[in-house]
Amino acid sequence: MSSSKSYAEGSGRGRKFDNDRDDRDNYKYNREYERRHREDRPRGSNRGRESYEDRKPYRSKYDDRKPYDDRKPSYNELNRRSQSPHQEMPDFKPNFANSGLLAAESKTVNGTVLKYHEPLEAHKPDKKDDWRIFVFEDESQTDMLTLDKQSCYLFGRDTNVADYPIVDASISKQHAVIQFRMLRSKNEYGDVSEQVKPFILDLESTNGTHVNGKEIPVSRFYEVMAGDVLQFGLDKREFVVIKSD
Repeated sequence: MSSSKSYAEGSGRGRKFDNDRDDRDNYKYNREYERRHREDRPRGSNRGRESYEDRKPYRSKYDDRKPYDDRKPSYNELNRRSQSPHQEMPDFKPNFANSGLLAAESKTVNGTVLKYHEPLEAHKPDKKDDWRIFVFEDESQTDMLTLDKQSCYLFGRDTNVADYPIVDASISKQHAVIQFRMLRSKNEYGDVSEQVKPFILDLESTNGTHVNGKEIPVSRFYEVMAGDVLQFGLDKREFVVIKSD
């Protein structure tokens, strides 16, 4: 009885070991099968999908934009400066607005409020320069104005405030001014020099101001040189600027 029992136990252990070997063999077989199956599959196949390296980068419709500084300037930017050799001062724009009761009183002449007020660099011209304006009509001299008494001269239709009244329907009441300004410049050695020069400024007139037949920008200083011919509005008279040598 005991021998049969031991035989049964031994045979049971043998079957157990055989089962373990079978499990290991099956596991190794399955692993080998899976490895071979993966090797047999074609590599690099993404079922029609592009790889990340093959994809083209996204390109926005705005990628062709240029920096602001590379844009072509507008028409107004191209025409900010006059093509005349005369010097235009684009950085200064006069302030025609009143700034308080006291200021308004100082800007009133004969009960009329002035549109223009002199800048800080206003300065009377040197007498030795002897700036003058000769007025011609139909090639005949009709008047002469000396410009050595004050730093600013107002031209316009309003006889109450104009230094030189121009009676013509095309002339605004306060049409334009000739302003003498003290300008400072520095050379390459740092030496500062001062010079008084005349400038003309259109006071936003209706029919404009012309220098040598060309209309000047409104509300901007425009340098006047000896020999220049000034015209106001549609008036036919010519105002010739003269300076002594």
